Amino acid sequence: MVKAPKKKKVVSTKISKGTYLEWFESMLLQRRFEERSAMLYGQQKIRGFLHLYIGQEAVSVGMMSVLKPEDKIITAYRDHGLGLARGMDPKACMAELYGKSTGCSKGKGGSMHFFSKELNFMGGHGIVGAQIGMGAGIAFAEKYNKTGNVCVTMFGDGAARQGILHETFNMAMTWKLPVIFICENNFYAMGTSVERTSNISEIYTLGEAYDLPSEAVDGMSCEAVYAALDKAVKHARSGKGPYFLEIKTYRYKGHSMSDPQKYRSKDEVNEFKQLDPIEQVRETILKKKMASKKWFEEIEAKVKQTVNEAVEFAENSDFPTPEDLFEDVYVQHDYPYIKD
Repeated sequence: MVKAPKKKKVVSTKISKGTYLEWFESMLLQRRFEERSAMLYGQQKIRGFLHLYIGQEAVSVGMMSVLKPEDKIITAYRDHGLGLARGMDPKACMAELYGKSTGCSKGKGGSMHFFSKELNFMGGHGIVGAQIGMGAGIAFAEKYNKTGNVCVTMFGDGAARQGILHETFNMAMTWKLPVIFICENNFYAMGTSVERTSNISEIYTLGEAYDLPSEAVDGMSCEAVYAALDKAVKHARSGKGPYFLEIKTYRYKGHSMSDPQKYRSKDEVNEFKQLDPIEQVRETILKKKMASKKWFEEIEAKVKQTVNEAVEFAENSDFPTPEDLFEDVYVQHDYPYIKD
């Protein structure tokens, strides 16, 4: 049984009232969007895979508060919350889950492949661990073009077992690439705990073999994620190279909607629910008198309306046509040395 850490007292003077209010609204949108998605999946409105981010929202909001719009983000297939936190349109996100042509990936990607070129959200990826190398490649392009931007490359504890992680860590350190590697450790690779698959349970120590600055982070705390990302981003942006964060978080739902969750106890889940990041931020806002109970009611109503509008949009959108299969397969380039 995985033991939940003790709830820590929030001590911070650097985080503004505006940031706390933004965190709460963003996390609530992610939670309500996914709760509705789970309901729609049960109604067979959404098909295929559906991996929910519920419980991990502190990671997404704490991270987004640090990054610039020009910075790149690439992640695995549990990507809904990250996309919404980055600013993706909930309507386009819900339409993608429905497989509609108005979706963020034109209905061709589904749950695992949210994408937004405009917001530099370089996608969720279904091949376990593949995005680790891709993220380093994006960071290489940023360094080569001298943009000053960083690339946040995210993966789960299961992907940390892939060989590409070691190859990429070595290359990123050798070339001092501006990449922040984040392992969202929710303790289970599908239904298998970290302890059953590795002699190393403290995943961040994998970076030590490459002299890669690494540390563990409390992923149930928005404040802890914010502080760790701020440090890591400053390090990478200054030209010192990559940084590795193992952010210990927890998903309250199964690996996907087909997961019966027989590998963990209800007591374990309930322990972690005492650390719900949404409720921790709500508590902080009320304790510091940043907002009234009426404000929370207004945000709940606003988020509910946003999700309802997203569902209505998805319901009324069209599916891709058979001809659409041939679109977006190749990129058109006008190279001067290629003749018709």
